[in-house]
Amino acid sequence: MSPVNAQQLWNKSFILCLANNLFLFVFYFAQTTILPIYIVNELHGTLAQAGLAMTLFMASSIAVRPFSGLIIEKIGRKKALYISETLFCLFSFAYIFADNLTFLLVIRLFHGIWFSILTTVTVPIANDFIPANRKGEGMGYFVMSVNLGIVLGPLIGLSLIQQLSYQMVAAILAGIICLGFAFCFLIPVQETIKTQVKTVKRKLSVHDFVEKKALPVSIMAMIISFSYASIMSFISTFAESKNLLAYASLFFVVFAISMMSLRPITGKIYDRKGPNFVVYPAIALFSIGLIVLSQINSVTGLMIAAVFVGMGFGSAQPCLQTLSIQHSPKARIGHATSTFFTCYDIGIALGSILLGVLIAHQGYSFAYLLCAFITALSLVFYKLFVDRKHTAA
Repeated sequence: MSPVNAQQLWNKSFILCLANNLFLFVFYFAQTTILPIYIVNELHGTLAQAGLAMTLFMASSIAVRPFSGLIIEKIGRKKALYISETLFCLFSFAYIFADNLTFLLVIRLFHGIWFSILTTVTVPIANDFIPANRKGEGMGYFVMSVNLGIVLGPLIGLSLIQQLSYQMVAAILAGIICLGFAFCFLIPVQETIKTQVKTVKRKLSVHDFVEKKALPVSIMAMIISFSYASIMSFISTFAESKNLLAYASLFFVVFAISMMSLRPITGKIYDRKGPNFVVYPAIALFSIGLIVLSQINSVTGLMIAAVFVGMGFGSAQPCLQTLSIQHSPKARIGHATSTFFTCYDIGIALGSILLGVLIAHQGYSFAYLLCAFITALSLVFYKLFVDRKHTAA
């Protein structure tokens, strides 16, 4: 029996998947935003130590990500979802008691592990409840729940930290993730049907960790996530350098509105005309947004950049994630998701480190122009290694 009606996208199970994912990323981006403030102001740490807290989370997530697909395959989607979400929630409460830097860094290291498995298993589960002829539209909405987290997380975190202690904010955020945890038990998880074949003991191979058919798309995602790191990691300090810090959170609001205004359209275009009609204009818009950002000195310029970045990156990311799934066998969706996010996370991590060094030596304007060039150049990679394979398929 099919988990969804042939035409019904907004079924109960899909909505529950969206809600669970939204609460997860609201927590993640809220903590990402307020942790540097807590480390520097209350734990008397340095900016380098604040960066280390971010890096440890990403490092453990990236290290475990290639194994996530294998773990999900071995224990099943339902167990992987329940175990990873339970442990993610428990570590979320641990932030309340993080009164020294060492303990906080340990929490970040282990928290990244469960984040990696949880965000890998939620994608194939949600994909089961999207009709086959509406995959582009459905995955677009699913990724939009992540992008809403990008906006709502910092807004909630920054608003609360100005009024309450970090411990109080951490407790509220832990309560938010518990709401998402409650939703996960209501999702009727569909396990992958395994063919009955005689198992032969063998050594682990690259195939156990990487879905090769999803790799070209995933590398494309890594390139654009490298550029997006310039937004995710440095937009606040960039705005501060332009005396626009008060408008940094508004940047993400405009980003979200721009993204959501196009999402229903781009999803339908993807399903009806194909990914090229979304990817090429989306990457172009993202590049333009980065160019605008490199030249701005006013609130108006910052908001215009947010519009282009929201329309561009916000359209390209879900399109590429859907492509990575469609290029892969159904039984390997977990591995495809793992491969996609491993590359995506590596792009963010490398971008955060390398662009930070570049900004220190060359300034923000040069860094954003370089990211615009890299983003535009990624279309060459897409044409040679992704578009050609998709057309052949």
